[in-house]
Amino acid sequence: MDDDHRGLERKTLAVIMGGGAGKRLFPLTRMRAKPAVPFGGKYRLVDIPISNCINSGIEHIFLLTQFNSASLHKHVKLTYHFDVFSNGFVEILAAQQTPAGSEWYQGTADAVRQNLRYLALEEYPYVLILSGDQLYRIDFAEMLARHAASKADITVAAMPVARSECCRMGILAADAEGRITRFVEKPGDEAALAGLALDEAARRRLDLEGQEPAYLANMGIYIFNREKLAEALDNDLTDFGHHIMPRAIGKLRVLAYPCRGYWEDIGTIRSFFDANIALTDYLPRFDFFEPQAPIYTHARALPASKVNGGMIKQAVLSDGCIIDDSRIERSVVGLRSIISAGCDIAETVIMGADFYERGDVAERNRVPRLGIGRGCRIHRAIIDKNARIGEGSVITPEGKPPEFDAPNYFIRDGIVVIPKNAVLPPETRF
Repeated sequence: MDDDHRGLERKTLAVIMGGGAGKRLFPLTRMRAKPAVPFGGKYRLVDIPISNCINSGIEHIFLLTQFNSASLHKHVKLTYHFDVFSNGFVEILAAQQTPAGSEWYQGTADAVRQNLRYLALEEYPYVLILSGDQLYRIDFAEMLARHAASKADITVAAMPVARSECCRMGILAADAEGRITRFVEKPGDEAALAGLALDEAARRRLDLEGQEPAYLANMGIYIFNREKLAEALDNDLTDFGHHIMPRAIGKLRVLAYPCRGYWEDIGTIRSFFDANIALTDYLPRFDFFEPQAPIYTHARALPASKVNGGMIKQAVLSDGCIIDDSRIERSVVGLRSIISAGCDIAETVIMGADFYERGDVAERNRVPRLGIGRGCRIHRAIIDKNARIGEGSVITPEGKPPEFDAPNYFIRDGIVVIPKNAVLPPETRF
């Protein structure tokens, strides 16, 4: 990093979008915001952008929230505390009525616009805007240094992608300088893709020579100069990706910052499921065991997990679990999970529980005990928190439509989802 651009992270304010209604992640978002959805056994999705900021030296962070935000607020309050010798903070800015307006956030850009009075502070010449529901690692200090050195007004993090991935992303065209010249949201055909492929000069400038991916995808990660952020939002446009960036390209100096490695937008049940199951790979593309860039979360005083028998292969086990003689393969087992004997669990995300219960509570209430009962078979499923799965139950998407709603379960993208606090009687089969 150039010496002239060291310390920029201390002059940067990070703004994390707390998420909208999260309809594509329903039913996981039925009772919580997208960034509050549990991930990887013991984390929440919001821990990813906050940890990337902290690891990059950025400790001034605002989180903009709106829908189903109670659990998100609680998690942030319990987790992120800076010491008394630091002026760092993770502060929540919830949607609110003011004399200037009484509407909810209408989109990502509108959310930032409604909070400009808190964000446009002179001590922060740079504003970093992030999504609250993506999985990645980026050194934002390096991105800031590139932004300052290139005298950009806006820098957009961009991921090289293949032609087959373009239809689900915003695609950028960049010139030999790395300046973004065109932006197309989710181009679906060859006509829309025309002129978006990177030429050799752009590849050299962006250090992408010899790489197969020929397109640049918008990652939804932006650095703005503070005054240019206010200028870009001086309108009634509601979304950064759809509206603000295409308009800014023609008026401001907008540059691409190429990123490599793993990046996933956790926007659907399938992407959420696949990203969790990928953590069980021998060498996962996103690795929580990275010592130089840890992912932070709420520290809990839980006992070590106890395994009383069975076969466990390629599984992620979180704290405080009790597992009796069962077979568990390619699965993520969340905090305080109770799995009784005789279960066969494969390719399943179990989120665990928020509490332990006394032994007589379930009997008095005439419901199955918290957790997974004896002799259950579960395949390709997501079991949300505090679920009670009665003994002998069979949960699998086999032979069922890819999309289906039932009183106590849902199928999305071919994955069975058992919602939070669900109660399945013994011998439930679907």
